[in-house]
Amino acid sequence: MKIATFNIQNLFHRDKSLIDVPRGKCVTDWIRELDTIMRKSSKTISEQERIRELSFLLGFEKTSPLPYAVLRRKAGLLYLKGIHHSTEIRAGHLTNWNGWIELQTKPIPPTATDNKAQVIADVNADILLLQEVEDRASLEDFNQKVLPKFDCRPYDHSFVIQCNDMKGLEIAILLREGYTLQTIKTHLIGGYSDQFQNLIEYEISSPKSEKIYILATYLAKQTADIKIADTIRKSQVENIARIYKTLLAQGKKNVIIAGTFNTPSYCDSLAPLFQNTDAKDITKHFSFEVITDDGDDATYFRLGAYRMGVNIRQKDYLLFSPALFDQMQNSGLNRKAMWPTKKPQWFIYKTVTSKYTAASEHPLVWGKVLI
Repeated sequence: MKIATFNIQNLFHRDKSLIDVPRGKCVTDWIRELDTIMRKSSKTISEQERIRELSFLLGFEKTSPLPYAVLRRKAGLLYLKGIHHSTEIRAGHLTNWNGWIELQTKPIPPTATDNKAQVIADVNADILLLQEVEDRASLEDFNQKVLPKFDCRPYDHSFVIQCNDMKGLEIAILLREGYTLQTIKTHLIGGYSDQFQNLIEYEISSPKSEKIYILATYLAKQTADIKIADTIRKSQVENIARIYKTLLAQGKKNVIIAGTFNTPSYCDSLAPLFQNTDAKDITKHFSFEVITDDGDDATYFRLGAYRMGVNIRQKDYLLFSPALFDQMQNSGLNRKAMWPTKKPQWFIYKTVTSKYTAASEHPLVWGKVLI
């Protein structure tokens, strides 16, 4: 049985708030100035006028008080007018507004989508766990139409679990023929007061009727104070460790923990898993293979890297219970569709020509065990 986990960073479209947009010094200064003025308890008339100017310069969108709108395609963009509208091309008397709006998502270049499929096809796992999938419809289009382009047979079963952030960061699982999803459980493992992270527990039956239990999660990047973020993540990981120990205590020996934790393994927030349980990271297995960095970096071990010569910051994990770790035959990491913005450099697909055509900022991690 080969299992893989991949933070695919969406398939066809991605929430624009998740895309890093470089800002010029002017924009940064405007944001800083606006923040400073807005924090004041009282504002002078000149400061209120300056807020209006900065809002215009930063491109804040106006809103319409009407609850309904009509969207029409015009010149490649979506054109918005009030529901009670006429055909004039200027602002009407009902809304005093007539213009264009920017959509919340941006399309992913087709080459990047193809590179995502190429990575998955190269590994060809029996059980594939994906993070940051926009929705089930997109996943099925990708599964049925894009994967076959790379001689990869579509997966027989696919399931998508919606998360809480409403930004298209769903968790998905795809299964080959013979692997059957028996049950799904969702555990709330904590988070901010207005947003809780999910831990998905899958019970899967193998072709030989062996039971495998997978705990899959995505711990989102924390943008708050670092100490608060680490405290929250540690609480979440403590809950994951507790659920893992509960499964083992119930006699369920084949347990896998997978997903994106968005922090290196040495961080204290991951200690409840790495120090207080017997779950083992597959990167520590002797069979773990990956094309190393070129040049001197092949013998270098950067802090937070996967291992010597694989000097990318570890954010994605595949942890096995001892029963599965001892049966591991092979394991590895595929980063051929990642764009190396700076040293270290490694072998990549010829179709990866920039960060915009890269499949993801994350590698695909996989392991093969004898079940």
